[in-house]
Amino acid sequence: MLPIATRLASLILIGSAYLFAQDLDRRIRAEVAGFDGQVNLYARNLDSGAAYGLGEDEKVRTASTIKLPVMVAAFAAVERGEARWSDTLILRDSGKVSGSGVLQELSDGLRLTLKDAVTLMIVVSDNTATNLVIDRFGADAVNAEMDRLGLRRTRCLRKVMSDGGQAAGFSAAGRLEENRRFGLGVSTPREMVLLLEKIERGQVVSPAASTEMIAILKRQQFKDGIGRHLDSPVASKSGALDHLRSDVGIAYTPGGRIALAITVDKMPVVDYSPDNAGNRLISTLTRILVDGLSGGRR
Repeated sequence: MLPIATRLASLILIGSAYLFAQDLDRRIRAEVAGFDGQVNLYARNLDSGAAYGLGEDEKVRTASTIKLPVMVAAFAAVERGEARWSDTLILRDSGKVSGSGVLQELSDGLRLTLKDAVTLMIVVSDNTATNLVIDRFGADAVNAEMDRLGLRRTRCLRKVMSDGGQAAGFSAAGRLEENRRFGLGVSTPREMVLLLEKIERGQVVSPAASTEMIAILKRQQFKDGIGRHLDSPVASKSGALDHLRSDVGIAYTPGGRIALAITVDKMPVVDYSPDNAGNRLISTLTRILVDGLSGGRR
Protein backbone atom coordinates (compact mmCIF):
# COMPACT_ATOMS: atom_id res chain seq x y z
CA MET A 1 0.00 0.00 0.00
CA LEU A 2 1.23 3.49 -0.84
CA PRO A 3 2.18 5.81 2.01
CA ILE A 4 -0.57 8.18 3.16
CA ALA A 5 1.38 11.22 1.97
CA THR A 6 1.71 9.74 -1.52
CA ARG A 7 -1.95 8.88 -1.68
CA LEU A 8 -2.91 12.38 -0.54
CA ALA A 9 -0.66 13.93 -3.18
CA SER A 10 -2.27 11.75 -5.84
CA LEU A 11 -5.75 12.74 -4.72
CA ILE A 12 -4.78 16.40 -4.79
CA LEU A 13 -3.45 16.06 -8.33
CA ILE A 14 -6.61 14.26 -9.45
CA GLY A 15 -8.76 16.90 -7.80
CA SER A 16 -6.79 19.72 -9.40
CA ALA A 17 -7.07 18.13 -12.84
CA TYR A 18 -10.82 17.73 -12.36
CA LEU A 19 -11.25 21.37 -11.35
CA PHE A 20 -9.08 22.49 -14.28
CA ALA A 21 -11.21 20.45 -16.69
CA GLN A 22 -14.36 21.94 -15.20
CA ASP A 23 -12.97 25.44 -15.66
CA LEU A 24 -12.07 24.70 -19.29
CA ASP A 25 -15.57 23.40 -19.95
CA ARG A 26 -17.12 26.46 -18.30
CA ARG A 27 -15.01 28.87 -20.37
CA ILE A 28 -15.73 27.09 -23.66
CA ARG A 29 -19.47 26.85 -23.03
CA ALA A 30 -19.63 30.52 -22.02
CA GLU A 31 -18.17 31.54 -25.40
CA VAL A 32 -20.37 29.18 -27.38
CA ALA A 33 -23.57 30.13 -25.50
CA GLY A 34 -23.34 33.72 -26.67
CA PHE A 35 -22.71 32.84 -30.32
CA ASP A 36 -25.34 32.70 -33.05
CA GLY A 37 -24.38 29.45 -34.76
CA GLN A 38 -23.56 25.78 -34.22
CA VAL A 39 -20.14 24.89 -32.80
CA ASN A 40 -18.45 21.49 -32.82
CA LEU A 41 -14.89 21.00 -31.68
CA TYR A 42 -12.26 18.63 -30.38
CA ALA A 43 -8.75 19.30 -29.15
CA ARG A 44 -6.03 17.08 -27.78
CA ASN A 45 -2.59 17.69 -26.31
CA LEU A 46 -0.53 15.13 -28.21
CA ASP A 47 2.12 15.12 -25.49
CA SER A 48 0.07 14.94 -22.29
CA GLY A 49 -3.06 13.25 -23.68
CA ALA A 50 -5.37 15.89 -22.18
CA ALA A 51 -8.40 16.41 -24.40
CA TYR A 52 -11.66 18.34 -24.65
CA GLY A 53 -14.64 17.95 -26.94
CA LEU A 54 -17.97 19.56 -27.67
CA GLY A 55 -20.13 17.62 -30.11
CA GLU A 56 -16.89 16.06 -31.27
CA ASP A 57 -18.47 12.95 -32.78
CA GLU A 58 -21.18 14.72 -34.75
CA LYS A 59 -20.78 14.85 -38.52
CA VAL A 60 -19.96 18.33 -39.83
CA ARG A 61 -19.47 19.99 -43.19
CA THR A 62 -15.76 20.16 -43.89
CA ALA A 63 -15.62 22.86 -46.55
CA SER A 64 -11.95 23.08 -47.64
CA THR A 65 -10.59 21.16 -44.67
CA ILE A 66 -11.39 18.04 -46.75
CA LYS A 67 -8.32 19.02 -48.78
CA LEU A 68 -6.21 17.58 -45.97
CA PRO A 69 -7.46 14.01 -46.70
CA VAL A 70 -7.04 14.70 -50.44
CA MET A 71 -3.39 15.58 -49.80
CA VAL A 72 -2.95 12.37 -47.79
CA ALA A 73 -4.33 10.32 -50.69
CA ALA A 74 -1.91 11.98 -53.12
CA PHE A 75 1.07 11.24 -50.89
CA ALA A 76 -0.10 7.63 -50.50
CA ALA A 77 -0.39 7.17 -54.26
CA VAL A 78 3.13 8.51 -54.80
CA GLU A 79 4.47 6.27 -52.04
CA ARG A 80 2.91 3.21 -53.72
CA GLY A 81 4.40 4.14 -57.08
CA GLU A 82 1.02 4.89 -58.65
CA ALA A 83 2.09 8.47 -59.39
CA ARG A 84 5.15 10.68 -59.35
CA TRP A 85 5.42 14.21 -57.99
CA SER A 86 6.79 15.26 -61.38
CA ASP A 87 3.66 14.05 -63.21
CA THR A 88 2.20 16.81 -65.38
CA LEU A 89 -1.31 18.14 -64.89
CA ILE A 90 -2.76 20.47 -67.54
CA LEU A 91 -4.97 23.43 -66.67
CA ARG A 92 -7.94 23.91 -68.99
CA ASP A 93 -10.40 26.79 -69.04
CA SER A 94 -13.19 24.21 -68.81
CA GLY A 95 -11.74 22.93 -65.53
CA LYS A 96 -11.42 26.27 -63.76
CA VAL A 97 -13.70 26.85 -60.78
CA SER A 98 -14.48 29.92 -58.74
CA GLY A 99 -13.58 30.61 -55.14
CA SER A 100 -10.17 30.52 -53.51
CA GLY A 101 -6.93 30.07 -55.40
CA VAL A 102 -4.97 31.50 -58.31
CA LEU A 103 -5.19 28.94 -61.10
CA GLN A 104 -8.54 30.28 -62.25
CA GLU A 105 -6.66 33.44 -63.32
CA LEU A 106 -3.99 31.65 -65.35
CA SER A 107 -3.83 30.59 -69.00
CA ASP A 108 -5.47 27.61 -70.62
CA GLY A 109 -2.89 24.91 -71.28
CA LEU A 110 -0.68 25.75 -68.32
CA ARG A 111 1.33 22.71 -67.27
CA LEU A 112 2.09 22.13 -63.61
CA THR A 113 3.38 19.21 -61.62
CA LEU A 114 1.32 17.09 -59.28
CA LYS A 115 3.44 18.40 -56.40
CA ASP A 116 2.69 22.01 -57.35
CA ALA A 117 -1.05 21.28 -57.53
CA VAL A 118 -1.06 19.65 -54.09
CA THR A 119 0.91 22.56 -52.65
CA LEU A 120 -1.49 25.13 -54.13
CA MET A 121 -4.44 23.10 -52.85
CA ILE A 122 -3.20 23.52 -49.28
CA VAL A 123 -1.24 26.77 -49.02
CA VAL A 124 -3.78 28.96 -50.85
CA SER A 125 -6.70 26.48 -50.79
CA ASP A 126 -6.83 26.53 -54.59
CA ASN A 127 -10.13 25.01 -55.72
CA THR A 128 -9.04 24.41 -59.31
CA ALA A 129 -5.86 22.69 -58.12
CA THR A 130 -8.00 20.55 -55.83
CA ASN A 131 -10.09 19.37 -58.76
CA LEU A 132 -6.96 18.59 -60.78
CA VAL A 133 -5.71 16.39 -57.93
CA ILE A 134 -9.08 14.68 -57.46
CA ASP A 135 -9.29 14.11 -61.24
CA ARG A 136 -5.89 12.43 -61.08
CA PHE A 137 -6.85 9.91 -58.38
CA GLY A 138 -10.64 10.02 -57.91
CA ALA A 139 -12.62 11.00 -54.82
CA ASP A 140 -13.13 7.33 -53.96
CA ALA A 141 -9.37 6.90 -53.61
CA VAL A 142 -9.39 9.57 -50.90
CA ASN A 143 -12.05 7.66 -49.00
CA ALA A 144 -10.21 4.37 -49.43
CA GLU A 145 -7.17 5.97 -47.82
CA MET A 146 -9.30 7.24 -44.92
CA ASP A 147 -10.62 3.67 -44.51
CA ARG A 148 -7.05 2.39 -44.27
CA LEU A 149 -6.47 4.87 -41.46
CA GLY A 150 -9.68 3.84 -39.66
CA LEU A 151 -11.39 7.18 -40.34
CA ARG A 152 -14.65 5.86 -41.74
CA ARG A 153 -16.74 8.98 -41.09
CA THR A 154 -14.38 11.23 -43.05
CA ARG A 155 -15.50 11.28 -46.69
CA CYS A 156 -14.53 13.29 -49.73
CA LEU A 157 -17.91 13.66 -51.41
CA ARG A 158 -17.19 15.49 -54.65
CA LYS A 159 -15.01 17.86 -56.59
CA VAL A 160 -15.36 21.59 -56.07
CA MET A 161 -18.14 22.65 -58.40
CA SER A 162 -18.22 25.84 -60.47
CA ASP A 163 -21.26 27.82 -59.38
CA GLY A 164 -23.27 24.67 -58.73
CA GLY A 165 -21.62 22.69 -61.52
CA GLN A 166 -22.67 19.31 -62.77
CA ALA A 167 -23.07 16.00 -60.97
CA ALA A 168 -19.73 14.69 -62.22
CA GLY A 169 -16.85 14.09 -59.87
CA PHE A 170 -18.85 12.61 -57.00
CA SER A 171 -17.55 9.74 -54.90
CA ALA A 172 -19.80 6.79 -54.09
CA ALA A 173 -20.42 8.39 -50.69
CA GLY A 174 -21.19 11.69 -52.37
CA ARG A 175 -23.95 10.11 -54.43
CA LEU A 176 -25.80 9.08 -51.28
CA GLU A 177 -28.75 11.36 -50.65
CA GLU A 178 -27.96 11.49 -46.92
CA ASN A 179 -24.61 13.12 -47.69
CA ARG A 180 -25.72 15.78 -50.18
CA ARG A 181 -26.18 18.33 -47.39
CA PHE A 182 -22.48 18.21 -46.52
CA GLY A 183 -21.21 19.54 -49.85
CA LEU A 184 -17.51 18.88 -50.52
CA GLY A 185 -16.91 16.60 -47.59
CA VAL A 186 -17.95 15.33 -44.21
CA SER A 187 -16.02 14.43 -41.08
CA THR A 188 -16.14 14.79 -37.30
CA PRO A 189 -13.87 16.98 -35.16
CA ARG A 190 -12.52 13.88 -33.41
CA GLU A 191 -11.57 12.19 -36.69
CA MET A 192 -9.87 15.31 -38.02
CA VAL A 193 -7.79 15.56 -34.85
CA LEU A 194 -6.96 11.86 -35.09
CA LEU A 195 -5.80 12.36 -38.68
CA LEU A 196 -3.61 15.28 -37.62
CA GLU A 197 -2.21 13.24 -34.75
CA LYS A 198 -1.34 10.34 -37.04
CA ILE A 199 0.43 12.69 -39.44
CA GLU A 200 2.33 14.41 -36.64
CA ARG A 201 3.46 11.04 -35.28
CA GLY A 202 4.68 9.91 -38.70
CA GLN A 203 2.01 7.24 -39.02
CA VAL A 204 0.40 8.40 -42.30
CA VAL A 205 1.93 6.99 -45.49
CA SER A 206 5.48 7.07 -44.04
CA PRO A 207 7.45 9.13 -41.50
CA ALA A 208 9.08 11.10 -44.34
CA ALA A 209 5.77 11.77 -46.08
CA SER A 210 4.13 12.77 -42.81
CA THR A 211 6.94 15.24 -42.12
CA GLU A 212 6.52 16.75 -45.58
CA MET A 213 2.75 17.08 -45.13
CA ILE A 214 3.26 18.95 -41.86
CA ALA A 215 5.73 21.26 -43.60
CA ILE A 216 3.12 22.09 -46.26
CA LEU A 217 0.43 22.71 -43.63
CA LYS A 218 2.78 25.10 -41.84
CA ARG A 219 2.94 27.19 -45.04
CA GLN A 220 -0.85 27.50 -45.28
CA GLN A 221 -1.54 31.23 -45.75
CA PHE A 222 -5.00 31.60 -44.19
CA LYS A 223 -4.44 32.08 -40.46
CA ASP A 224 -7.69 33.85 -39.55
CA GLY A 225 -8.82 31.12 -37.13
CA ILE A 226 -6.47 28.83 -35.22
CA GLY A 227 -3.36 30.85 -36.00
CA ARG A 228 -4.92 34.29 -35.61
CA HIS A 229 -3.52 35.26 -32.22
CA LEU A 230 -1.06 32.49 -31.37
CA ASP A 231 2.63 33.21 -31.01
CA SER A 232 3.44 29.54 -31.55
CA PRO A 233 3.96 27.89 -34.96
CA VAL A 234 0.83 26.38 -36.49
CA ALA A 235 0.30 23.69 -39.14
CA SER A 236 -3.29 24.05 -40.33
CA LYS A 237 -5.95 23.95 -43.03
CA SER A 238 -8.99 26.21 -42.94
CA GLY A 239 -12.32 26.16 -44.72
CA ALA A 240 -15.04 28.69 -45.50
CA LEU A 241 -18.60 28.67 -46.86
CA ASP A 242 -21.26 31.36 -46.72
CA HIS A 243 -22.49 30.29 -43.30
CA LEU A 244 -19.52 28.25 -42.09
CA ARG A 245 -15.93 28.62 -40.94
CA SER A 246 -13.76 25.65 -40.01
CA ASP A 247 -10.14 25.14 -39.10
CA VAL A 248 -8.07 22.07 -38.29
CA GLY A 249 -4.46 22.17 -37.22
CA ILE A 250 -1.69 21.67 -34.71
CA ALA A 251 -0.39 24.47 -32.49
CA TYR A 252 3.19 23.87 -31.38
CA THR A 253 3.10 25.46 -27.93
CA PRO A 254 5.48 25.39 -24.94
CA GLY A 255 2.85 23.31 -23.16
CA GLY A 256 2.66 20.67 -25.88
CA ARG A 257 1.47 20.01 -29.42
CA ILE A 258 -2.24 20.85 -29.40
CA ALA A 259 -4.24 19.34 -32.27
CA LEU A 260 -7.56 21.08 -32.86
CA ALA A 261 -10.58 20.81 -35.14
CA ILE A 262 -13.24 23.52 -34.82
CA THR A 263 -16.31 23.97 -37.02
CA VAL A 264 -18.68 26.93 -36.75
CA ASP A 265 -21.78 26.51 -38.91
CA LYS A 266 -25.26 28.00 -39.41
CA MET A 267 -24.09 31.58 -38.97
CA PRO A 268 -26.84 33.99 -40.11
CA VAL A 269 -24.58 36.62 -41.72
CA VAL A 270 -22.49 36.07 -44.85
CA ASP A 271 -19.12 37.76 -44.37
CA TYR A 272 -15.93 36.86 -46.23
CA SER A 273 -13.71 39.34 -44.44
CA PRO A 274 -10.92 38.11 -42.12
CA ASP A 275 -13.03 39.40 -39.23
CA ASN A 276 -15.86 36.96 -39.90
CA ALA A 277 -17.52 36.13 -36.57
CA GLY A 278 -16.70 32.45 -37.02
CA ASN A 279 -13.01 33.19 -37.52
CA ARG A 280 -12.94 35.33 -34.40
CA LEU A 281 -14.73 32.66 -32.38
CA ILE A 282 -12.33 29.94 -33.59
CA SER A 283 -9.43 32.16 -32.52
CA THR A 284 -10.93 32.73 -29.07
CA LEU A 285 -11.73 29.05 -28.58
CA THR A 286 -8.21 28.13 -29.71
CA ARG A 287 -6.65 30.34 -27.06
CA ILE A 288 -8.90 28.87 -24.36
CA LEU A 289 -8.19 25.30 -25.47
CA VAL A 290 -4.44 25.85 -25.70
CA ASP A 291 -4.44 27.43 -22.27
CA GLY A 292 -6.63 24.71 -20.77
CA LEU A 293 -4.87 21.74 -22.32
CA SER A 294 -1.30 22.94 -21.77
CA GLY A 295 -1.52 23.92 -18.14
CA GLY A 296 -1.51 27.61 -18.96
CA ARG A 297 1.77 27.40 -20.90
CA ARG A 298 1.30 28.95 -24.35
